Amino acid sequence: MSLKAFHLFFILVSIVFSAGMGIWAFKTGASDGLGWGSCVAAVLMLVYGVMFFNKSKSIIT
Repeated sequence: MSLKAFHLFFILVSIVFSAGMGIWAFKTGASDGLGWGSCVAAVLMLVYGVMFFNKSKSIIT
């Protein structure tokens, strides 16, 4: 597995875990701040992942 593929995989796993934690926080009533923070983090990681994917197309590996 190349470093680029691993980076994209790690971003995807981080998005899934962060979104899952946000959903869990809202369902259990653990903390609104934790829920919103996790959801914001998931969206920001998604934006970063798209930007990285677009930039990595031009990188020869």
